[in-house]
Amino acid sequence: MPVVSPATRTAAVTGTAGAGLADPAWWAPGVALHERGDPAVPGAVDGRGSVGDPAGNSRDPAFAARLSDLGVADTASGGSPADLARRLPRPAWAALAERAVRAARPLETHPPEPRRVDWRFAFARVLDPFVAEAATAIRAGTPGSEHVDLDRVAEGVGAALGSWLVDIAVRTLVTELHRWRAEDRLDGDDGRARFDDFVRQLTTPPGLGEVLGRYPVLARLLAQATSGTVAATLELLARFGEDRAELVRTLLGGTDPGALVALHGARGDRHAGGRSVTLLEFAGGALVVYKPRDLAPQVCFTRFLDRLEGLAPGLFPRSPALLARPGYGWSEHVPARPLTDRAGADRFYRRQGALLALLHGLRATDVHYENLIAHGDQPVLVDVETLFQPDLSPAGPGDPAADALAASVHRTALLPLVTVGEQGMADLSGLGGDPGHSPSSVVDWLDPGTDRMRLTRRTARMAGAANRPRLDGREVDPANHEQALLAGFRQAYDTIAAHRGELAELAAEHADLRVRVVTRPTWVYGTLLDETTHPDVLADALDRDRALAVLHQGRTGEPLVAQLLAHEVAALWAGDVPLFTAGVGDGRLRTAEGAPLPVPLPRTGLAAARETLAGLGEVDRRDQEWVVSATLATRRRAGAHPVAAPVAAEGAAAHPDELLAAACAVADRLVAGGLAADGRVNWLGLEVVERRQWLVLPLGASLGSGYLGVAVFLAQLAALTGIGRYADQAHRAVGDTPALVHLLATRPDLVTAIGCGGLHGLGGIAFGLARLGSLLDDQGLREAAAAAVPLAVSAATPAAEAGWAGGLAGCLAALSAVGAELDLDITAGADRCATELTGRVDRALEPVADDGAGFGDGLAGVGWALSTFGPDPVHRAAGQRAVTRAAAGGTDEPGWCRGR
Repeated sequence: MPVVSPATRTAAVTGTAGAGLADPAWWAPGVALHERGDPAVPGAVDGRGSVGDPAGNSRDPAFAARLSDLGVADTASGGSPADLARRLPRPAWAALAERAVRAARPLETHPPEPRRVDWRFAFARVLDPFVAEAATAIRAGTPGSEHVDLDRVAEGVGAALGSWLVDIAVRTLVTELHRWRAEDRLDGDDGRARFDDFVRQLTTPPGLGEVLGRYPVLARLLAQATSGTVAATLELLARFGEDRAELVRTLLGGTDPGALVALHGARGDRHAGGRSVTLLEFAGGALVVYKPRDLAPQVCFTRFLDRLEGLAPGLFPRSPALLARPGYGWSEHVPARPLTDRAGADRFYRRQGALLALLHGLRATDVHYENLIAHGDQPVLVDVETLFQPDLSPAGPGDPAADALAASVHRTALLPLVTVGEQGMADLSGLGGDPGHSPSSVVDWLDPGTDRMRLTRRTARMAGAANRPRLDGREVDPANHEQALLAGFRQAYDTIAAHRGELAELAAEHADLRVRVVTRPTWVYGTLLDETTHPDVLADALDRDRALAVLHQGRTGEPLVAQLLAHEVAALWAGDVPLFTAGVGDGRLRTAEGAPLPVPLPRTGLAAARETLAGLGEVDRRDQEWVVSATLATRRRAGAHPVAAPVAAEGAAAHPDELLAAACAVADRLVAGGLAADGRVNWLGLEVVERRQWLVLPLGASLGSGYLGVAVFLAQLAALTGIGRYADQAHRAVGDTPALVHLLATRPDLVTAIGCGGLHGLGGIAFGLARLGSLLDDQGLREAAAAAVPLAVSAATPAAEAGWAGGLAGCLAALSAVGAELDLDITAGADRCATELTGRVDRALEPVADDGAGFGDGLAGVGWALSTFGPDPVHRAAGQRAVTRAAAGGTDEPGWCRGR
């Protein structure tokens, strides 16, 4: 998600930046918008010394919304740096940055070092003063103890901090490297020597001071990361000192582990001042997990597991041992262990199914692959924050299938959940985490360690996770143990349903519990934190505020989430991933500091969980089992087109009544399986995305695979049988489709994306609505069909596919059918499609590479459409040529899609 212009503007800035930190007001441009207060003088200048640009702000609706949120006029940015410095208290980060500059020591003053080719080491050397500040503060703030090897701990924390600081600073340092080279400020005979000279100059106070003065926001970010690391480390060590004896007794079996020798931090997102889950390593090799947050949710979950284990021994997985303290806690380190036999795989997935049932009943979510450990035949959930998730949107008219999917076992994120990124797709669910390509790209560097070093983006590889069982060195895929997973789910579901009253009472006992509420995907925050280390937004905090204002897009009109925006921005400015909580029973969102927010939730998490428990039953269980099986099926990518199987040349003819009875059986299943609410009905299905990945989704509006096609089938069957419930279901399925057509008339970008095809495009939508208008005698559907015709024509561009299912041939056929159904003049649209198709046939181009001779997407469909519906003899003749070519180039397969 880009948040700054891909084109790098010049890094040069006006004012006093070039003078380093000599100007007493150097730090003022690093103050964020929400920290600048309400300036007294209207029309103030911004921190770069230039007049604010109200027109520019008005062209950025997100930033305008941010300004409105703060009650600040778009020209009132707080005054010049000197004005800001006089008006605002000097921040602690500025003093820390100045100490770091004063402490900088050039490379020449250190003992000779072997030549290092690692650019990260070189840039870390530039930032050493920040690391030294942190190490000194950690040593000074920690009482001496035989239980802590403070030198090793401080050294390890410093190394991790140095790596983090390099991640923050690298883009700016490379930008400065290029600027200094352009200004002929670097000595050396080659690019590597000039890079070394750049690093040498930056290790001096003037060099480091120049960069931090030019980019005061960078100085802020580096100083904040340093002070946050110090505070979090001192807090952890103090808590460790208080809890060590109990920790050894509770989590280490009473065996003294020796001195604490290392803290492996950032085992998860940073919250509340840079605090994160940390792995403690002891001299004897023992490991313990520290969590700087309340473990009450995990304690609650363990109580449910223990209760259910008593009801169904051996069915549910174990939970890690805990030592909970107010606001934080310690957890057993659960290592990944392989299975001992093949039967263990079924035991593992049976317990996984039971875990899924419990998570569903407790309205849990965010159970992704990093939160699970495969410990032999035990799937251990090691991180529980998001139980009893409340609703963030009030109940109202919407897509009932989408609502049902959101309320199903799918919401837990334990089941396959495909994430789509610019580099492809990956399953990041609790059952996923496969090794392979990450869906997102990562920043990398070309010609590293030279003065030509420059940014690039590459595909990252996922090494695989510890959440899936392993046998004989290989991961055991969940799709191969679907029946075991379903058996465990079914048994656990029935156990929970049978004891729902008891479990509801246990849930009520936790009404005061606070749980994390995920209000937007965490990757959004991570992307913003990463992308806003670009030097374009580090010279003045207003530029970074403009970038962070992307959070306001689409949210300002929703009071519940709009109230979070200021807190999200403030957390990101602190270097944290924003975090919100809610009391299970009180219906209020809270900030990371615990402050309640004014707009209440539409329903509490406790009420939502009670409703889920109350709704358990045989029908619901079957629905959930379908979701389980369907999502497991999505782990298999859409493969090549299957080869059609031969059929017998002869067969018994079915009586029409038998065919009608079979059709009614299908229709009855559709009526029974429809998901209805507020006068609408829809269905869940498997949709293939970009011809390569299946996803469980609500049916869309297409004729071929969407609810429109289902409605046409039901309405046609109602006309043949007189069964009213089929017609009623068809009506409810398409009740909102006219509004969709009218919306598309205002969104040409969506029209182009949908396309013009007969099965999978606007041609099919127009035909489906026209046919339904006649079958159901609905004038509104007829009018919507007529309105869809010009949309289909506008999508019939030279860039459109040629085939019948998704392209121009289908559009031509559909327009002709709509014209006949509604007595419309579709001549111009038909001529447009037919002329384009004729040109392609005459140029001897294959309309679709995959199915060149077939009907669905190939020449046979093109030929049929032209020869049948072509408005001109020239078109029809081209159609005959296409049919002839298709017959000559086809296969012996009997299928309609690509065969004969």
